[in-house]
Amino acid sequence: MEPCRILVADDDREIRELLAMYLRKERYEVDTAANGDEAIRLFGQARYNLVVLDIMMPGIDGIEVCRRLREHTNVPIMMLTAKDQEIDKVLGLTIGADDYMTKPFGIHELLARIKAQIRRFHVLGSGTAAKQEAELRYKGLIIDRKHHNVIRDGHQVMLTAKEFELLYYFASHPMQVFTKIQLFRQVWDSDYLEDDNTVMVHIRKLRKKIERDPSSPQLIQTVWGIGYRFAGEKEDA
Repeated sequence: MEPCRILVADDDREIRELLAMYLRKERYEVDTAANGDEAIRLFGQARYNLVVLDIMMPGIDGIEVCRRLREHTNVPIMMLTAKDQEIDKVLGLTIGADDYMTKPFGIHELLARIKAQIRRFHVLGSGTAAKQEAELRYKGLIIDRKHHNVIRDGHQVMLTAKEFELLYYFASHPMQVFTKIQLFRQVWDSDYLEDDNTVMVHIRKLRKKIERDPSSPQLIQTVWGIGYRFAGEKEDA
């Protein structure tokens, strides 16, 4: 099995070197980039299992790098931001980031989140989770866990790792109502929900991709005052 490879892009040399040092101690292979252009170039030259992106970088910023990567890959992306502003977090999640952390951050929490992202991405795409169904079929919707693939009305839908996991979790528990905190615990593998927007933004993004009419969702429905449920209709066996 090939070792996991991580790309760290940050214009702060100390942060790059610190992250690289700790990640290598965890036996990850690490490449670093000082700006967005270099990050895009490196990503095109190697196969990465996760990308850590600083939002504020010279030239092409992290938001634009994330947007470009999401055009052709669903590899997990972790955003770093020095700004403690909601707009940065929401924007990062909206364009496809799987998680974010605000600087200054705790290195051990960041490492834990990185491990969780890589573990979940590999489990969803490798077939190692024996208790999970390899494929879920609803009318107009196919969710293929083994190949990390979603087909909606005959067309492939490109989802991020976190969007795929959220959809798979919903579809694995049809008609069951989940609160935002419950979803965060299951999908983000954490008990700490910093704000409601983390879950809400991912659901909004997911609806845009899989609902025929996102303004009137029929698959992922809001249960007012409680949370959300998946209301897809199972295909006949």
